[in-house]
Amino acid sequence: MKQVKAFKMLMMLPLLFFTSCLSVDYRMTGEGEASGESQIIEVPVYILVEVPGETEYGEIWVDSFDQPQSVDGVDILWVIDTSGSMYRYDPELMAGIEAMLEALPETGWRLAMMSNDPTKASVEAQFPLVPGDDIGDAMDMYNAMGRGGREEGFDAAYEYIVNNSYASTWLRPDAALLVVFVSDEEEQSDDHFTDIADFKAWYGSQRGGSAFLASINNVAQADSVCDSLPSSMDIGDRYMEATNYFGGVVVDICAEDWAPGVQDASNRLEPYEHIELTYVVSDESTIRVFVNGALNWDWYYQASDNTVYFTVIPAGNDHVDVAYHYDPDDPYGYGSGDTGDTGS
Repeated sequence: MKQVKAFKMLMMLPLLFFTSCLSVDYRMTGEGEASGESQIIEVPVYILVEVPGETEYGEIWVDSFDQPQSVDGVDILWVIDTSGSMYRYDPELMAGIEAMLEALPETGWRLAMMSNDPTKASVEAQFPLVPGDDIGDAMDMYNAMGRGGREEGFDAAYEYIVNNSYASTWLRPDAALLVVFVSDEEEQSDDHFTDIADFKAWYGSQRGGSAFLASINNVAQADSVCDSLPSSMDIGDRYMEATNYFGGVVVDICAEDWAPGVQDASNRLEPYEHIELTYVVSDESTIRVFVNGALNWDWYYQASDNTVYFTVIPAGNDHVDVAYHYDPDDPYGYGSGDTGDTGS
């Protein structure tokens, strides 16, 4: 499933989605307001309505995505921590790259690997993997890759994209760009991007906005699946902040299988033709779809897979919100009070 932004409806959205054709009494309860208080808001069709936090239909949830811009292929860079502690992750790394090779389209992509040491990334000079190459070719590239001890993924990506003369022979300005960071320590750039805001601004300017991120790193201790919890110094907060900023995929480096996350990152490059909803819709008549804030009806809902399918595919860079009601006591439709966890 592609990554989407989802949030509970607490404050006013330009959702304003419910018009006079509905019989439901819509009211939105603001955070901190007493239950039952309502707020009158104006909707784009100039009908005053009340939007609920909770009704007989349940609570409101919104799943959102930004449609990728139409591009000619994709250039993929795996920026890999080559410090001594990373060798233990080699099997997962190769399995993740193999999963990406299998998930990518049959044509149009190129993939390179480099160290997250900027001094090595700036001179890395291997021809990228292309359609037809397999995991054996990927292993050969990985084994021949320059290695260094600096763990500066942001600076390494910059040095490869901007200052590596060999990279300029194959990187395509009209293709999408996907960078995958892999590290078991925090991002430590101290040259171009000591301030993460500078990295966001620079990377966001690449490829006309068709620049994507994924990261495989230590996550917060509360979420980590590591046998020995990572120290606070090893958690990849900067990687995760940047990846989340660009709506990308974060994978716990201690996960036994990186493939699902890597496949999700690959799928992010394809236009959304449908969106699987986070929660089971309690009443499909409450579904409203907005494209760039405007109510849209070019879609249909299929209950069997809890998915909204678009009959007219949203254009590149369109922002899409799908709002609906769900039952907070049974969000996944397993039955009242059932979370779906069968236990051991």
